[in-house]
Amino acid sequence: MAQYGTRHGHGQGVLKVMLGHPDVEIVGVYEPETDRRRQVERSQIWNQVKFVESPSEFLNDPSVVAVASEGSNRESLKFTEEIVAAGKHVFYDKPAGDDYPRFERIIEQARTQGTMAQMGYMFRKHDGFERIASWARSGFLGHVFQVRAHMSTWIPEKNPEGIETGREGLAHFKGGIMYDLGGHMLDQVVWILGRPNQVSRFFQNSASETREMMDNTLGVLEYNKAIATVDIAAMEARPMARRFEVYGTKGSAIMEPFEPADTIRLTLEEDQGEYQKGVNIIKIVDRERYVDTFDEFVRNIRGESEPLRSLDHELLVQETLMRVTGGLNG
Repeated sequence: MAQYGTRHGHGQGVLKVMLGHPDVEIVGVYEPETDRRRQVERSQIWNQVKFVESPSEFLNDPSVVAVASEGSNRESLKFTEEIVAAGKHVFYDKPAGDDYPRFERIIEQARTQGTMAQMGYMFRKHDGFERIASWARSGFLGHVFQVRAHMSTWIPEKNPEGIETGREGLAHFKGGIMYDLGGHMLDQVVWILGRPNQVSRFFQNSASETREMMDNTLGVLEYNKAIATVDIAAMEARPMARRFEVYGTKGSAIMEPFEPADTIRLTLEEDQGEYQKGVNIIKIVDRERYVDTFDEFVRNIRGESEPLRSLDHELLVQETLMRVTGGLNG
């Protein structure tokens, strides 16, 4: 494998997981910005890998079967397009740019040539999200009529050195903090409820000096018989109270916080299986970010498992994010 770009907020974390995977050999990392390359080459994680002078060194190398796309939000769609065009599998960190038709073309090329394109949404192998999605999708909770997702954060006003993850950097995108983080929650919401009929947005600049930055955001997804809300702010006091709630006619599941994972409050109308009528407090495992989702990506490539999500699902998440942030109508 190789890594294309270093300026994504998750780039170092994904590289660490790649370095620790027993079946992965990293042949190179390419960073197009000279100052950023000098910065990361000094760090304890990045100094363990070889930096190459051109992405063609791994894109044209038939021994390289997959590439992690870890550019900034402004770069990553271009990087991913090059990776897929080279016939490689891609682990693509979120979100999938802000040009949906271009992303759709990239996914269709991957589908045609039979290569994997997995978005780096890190909660797909999260113990709590997996349990709640299973309960919701199986009918265990009855008819799911409401989902609430809260994933606020605290980020600095100015960009940290070398990356664009401050409020100043995210102001470039429609939706601001919703554009950057909303896909994580939408990934879960549409996995449970599917494509929304209508999408509404309520965005504010509530506390940021960068006036273009939407730092207090709410997306409302309307379904035939359900409503989902996703709210994300950029200045919540730490530690953040990240929360995910699913309400059905037979029961509800509330997880707070989901980082670090601790418990789920499962409430049931009647006894079901191992769970009793009323409130059940279920202990869940706090799994390290990226590790299990990346391991599944490797197993997919080797033909040992099916992808956690289909390419159609990857498209649906990005389409929904673009609808919520105003990049697509409806």
